[in-house]
Amino acid sequence: MNEQQLKETIRTIPDFPSEGILFRDITTLVKNPEAYGSLITTLADALRPLDVDIVIGPEARGFVIGSAVAYALNAGFVLARKPGKLPCKVNKIEYGLEYGHDCLEIHKDAIQPGQRVAIVDDLLATGGTARAAVELVREMGATVVAAAFAIELSDLDGREKLGDCPVFAAIKY
Repeated sequence: MNEQQLKETIRTIPDFPSEGILFRDITTLVKNPEAYGSLITTLADALRPLDVDIVIGPEARGFVIGSAVAYALNAGFVLARKPGKLPCKVNKIEYGLEYGHDCLEIHKDAIQPGQRVAIVDDLLATGGTARAAVELVREMGATVVAAAFAIELSDLDGREKLGDCPVFAAIKY
């Protein structure tokens, strides 16, 4: 499926979660096997030349997209979770949001120095979560080779927050 065909499988909900927002709902894409498979193939094909060892998926929809991309790449998959969700020792990073702050945690033994890591998530909006994931992986001594997203909301300039990290999005609005 091409980008336009993938867009047609995404439900747009006006005024959610607040007035003036157009929410791009990927649940309609992932329940469609052809669209979901096409999305995963598109993202995996973009990352394949980069020799990815590990894919990081930020909670929660990054699990849905990232794990499938990791499988397609024959790479490991590591969850980046909210605080208190992982049972072993973690590395963590706190980051600012538009209204407050959040935190991502990764098991200390999940990534080894020198590994080649891709961040994969459902959405690149303002870039806060993706930037935090990139910084956390770099602090752990690994190399972030790219960040890949199902959807990019281009007018929010999230790509700019990722600096020198290559960015790929299957669908752009």
